[in-house]
Amino acid sequence: MNAVQTYRYLQPSTLRAAGLDLQTSGGPAANPRFFSGFLTTPASAAAGLLAVAEVARTRYHQPVSPASLDPVVTGSRERLRFESFSGCCGVYARMDVVPAGFDGEIAGHGTTNVDVNPPLREALARVGGIEPLHLAVGPDDLTVSTMEGAVVERKVPLPGRWMRGFAEVHVLTAGFEPRAEVPAAEATAFLRRLPGSSDRSVLWAVPAGRTLRLTSRPTPGAVCLAGAGRLAALRGLLRHARTLRVYGPAVRAGSPAVPSTWELDTGSLRLSLTLSPEPYRGFSGEGAALLALAGDEVIDDAELVGALLSWDPTIDVAALADATGLSDDRVRAALAQLGTAGRVGYDVADAGYFHRVMPHDAGRAERDNPRLVGARTLVEQGAVRRDGDHATVRSDDDEYRVRRLPDGNLTCTCRWWAKYRGQRGPCKHALAVSMLAEVTV
Repeated sequence: MNAVQTYRYLQPSTLRAAGLDLQTSGGPAANPRFFSGFLTTPASAAAGLLAVAEVARTRYHQPVSPASLDPVVTGSRERLRFESFSGCCGVYARMDVVPAGFDGEIAGHGTTNVDVNPPLREALARVGGIEPLHLAVGPDDLTVSTMEGAVVERKVPLPGRWMRGFAEVHVLTAGFEPRAEVPAAEATAFLRRLPGSSDRSVLWAVPAGRTLRLTSRPTPGAVCLAGAGRLAALRGLLRHARTLRVYGPAVRAGSPAVPSTWELDTGSLRLSLTLSPEPYRGFSGEGAALLALAGDEVIDDAELVGALLSWDPTIDVAALADATGLSDDRVRAALAQLGTAGRVGYDVADAGYFHRVMPHDAGRAERDNPRLVGARTLVEQGAVRRDGDHATVRSDDDEYRVRRLPDGNLTCTCRWWAKYRGQRGPCKHALAVSMLAEVTV
């Protein structure tokens, strides 16, 4: 379900002779100011920001007329991060500006929407040269002192799928490993050979010397590439990139389609696209975050860990474990829980979580998961009977058998599990068994 969100900007974002002014909406404060300084590689930064904005206005599955949605920006120590989801929620885009990419001060910490309007996109497309570009993220002092000026206000649909997508994608990418690193020239040739946007096939990329080759079937070490045309947003940054890095979960022969991350690195910034397992699947329905939402102990752990987050560009799990007295595994589980409320994301390049706070309802992630609500109801009704590694769950007039596999995953005899075979997270019956096991341990 979408809600109408009002974005209030003090003025439109624009590219002036003096530099690039990006206007922010509400967040940790009204129209927060995150950064003022220079971007050391203006052309690549403009291309990266354009890519994030392009993803936000695109539906890759069943394309329709573009409708711009405002990306979000997070200011934190040593990082500026711009994030968006596609209209179909099957592509997650992020541009990370690292210290080498800017010369200035991160003046504030927080997360908010940022105005990237059509005239600004046109101006960014013309940015070139090697001279540093001044960037102001949020209103500067002069703008703040003249707030009698016109307020730019847009009422746009805020997709509930975005919030659910943020909750899911960090859980999925936390299980990724680097699978390939391709030099810029080979990466350019590879991306230009890919099928166009109309192709919906699921392919697999396999490292082959300095490049990647495509196959139709998974093999160990391969990376899933579903709907190759969804990587189109990377092409504008290719001329600035040094390497293409590819990340994904471990696969084997016969593995189903899985998500993957494709990242261009220029040395001053990183632009990554994370693709859902299939073009018609949005991250909002993957169900990967359900187990993180299910436990009682992890909720208390998340409150403890969340109080210690301090906008570090990479969250130190060991340091949090020392500070809280929790084990590393419990800290990671708490971070997964926090991610479902948008309070942390995951950076595959750093192999670590980062702090952000989405300016949306933190409790919505749980309310938007009917399987979670159904599982809690089953536990409260006493519908679960455990028998060692097996359990029987009575739901309405039917009974389902839930079995724990040697790898710890649960299977179920219900129609949901028969249809998705665990690819979209646990069914409500397996989730109820997990909840009961955590209570009784």
